Amino acid sequence: MEFILSEEQRAIREAVARICAPFDDSYWLERDRDGRFPHEFAGAVADNGWFGITSPEEYGGAGLGITEAAIVMKEIGRLGLAATSAVHINIFGLQPVVGFGTDEQKRRMLPPLIEGRERACFGVTEPDAGLDTTHITTFAARSQNGYVVNGRKVWTSTAKEADRILLVTRTMPIDKCARPTDGITVFYTAFDRDRIEVREIEKMARKAVDSNAIFIDGLEVPEEDRIGAEGEGFRVLLHGLNAERIVAAASAIGAGQAVLEKAAAYANERVVFGRPIGKNQAIQHPLADIWMRLQAAELMLFKAAWLYDRGEACGLEANSAKYLASQAAYDSAFRAVRTHGGFGFAREYHVERYFRESILNFIAPVSEELILCHVAERALGLPKSY
Repeated sequence: MEFILSEEQRAIREAVARICAPFDDSYWLERDRDGRFPHEFAGAVADNGWFGITSPEEYGGAGLGITEAAIVMKEIGRLGLAATSAVHINIFGLQPVVGFGTDEQKRRMLPPLIEGRERACFGVTEPDAGLDTTHITTFAARSQNGYVVNGRKVWTSTAKEADRILLVTRTMPIDKCARPTDGITVFYTAFDRDRIEVREIEKMARKAVDSNAIFIDGLEVPEEDRIGAEGEGFRVLLHGLNAERIVAAASAIGAGQAVLEKAAAYANERVVFGRPIGKNQAIQHPLADIWMRLQAAELMLFKAAWLYDRGEACGLEANSAKYLASQAAYDSAFRAVRTHGGFGFAREYHVERYFRESILNFIAPVSEELILCHVAERALGLPKSY
């Protein structure tokens, strides 16, 4: 087992760091104020070839693993959640197409996303279903030319910018299915704004990356846009969930480490009562504790990625990495605010932005309560509680 990055992986990290460098705190503060999508940043990531890092080379991707995607997202994560949210679906979000798409679909769907010519969004969560995906009601009915979809989704990020949508539907009502997971079908199709209404949700943080409620009314979807077999979409969806948890953990760890460095730098510089506040153990000890917790989360992250890239079961590890990273990133940002004292409350010191953004990690893409349930059942053999 290796505990250091390979030469290629270090080169990836350094290359992504160079891309990120011009997009400093002042850039993200302005995006947090004006809410403008960070097109310049997303374009720089695309132009340097990092979209589609996990997609096969024959379709224009880099053909690398989730480990490398995690390295990319961890470095981008140092800029904050708005940065990672602006690019994450182009970097790894089409894993269902990679895993279950036909050759024709991959050739048609992957290159525009990888090249940055198209942007995608992910329509899965619904107002009445939440994390209980089996109880979604968005329905795709058979038509002469494919399907007609009606329904609604919520928390659909980047829908205002999207050209395409990875859409999770039902093609059979749950009460007619042998199992709750049956009857779900996934499509990757055009985001037809004549048939999809987008309403942006005002939220606590990440203003530059829109989150939306969408209302789908008679969206026509050709059969060739269906990913996998009809009714087997839950299996298609699961293919991307562990990857999503891994890159989400990487993003949180990157943010946590960056804001911890801001706290340590301020503690070295800030003098109160004639001495740097970093001399005080009340400042030192919490920061040291968080450093260790971030390191532990990172180890679990790369264990999960290592297992994923070898085709091994990694649900426990991926969920555990997400849980540990989310908690450590939140505590890192909260402690950074407290280390800065009153200035931590000021936007110009940037740590309050990391703090606001860190809260989302507790509830997306999966809540920490569901992660705890998963670990209780799969690691400890306890009965299912929901």
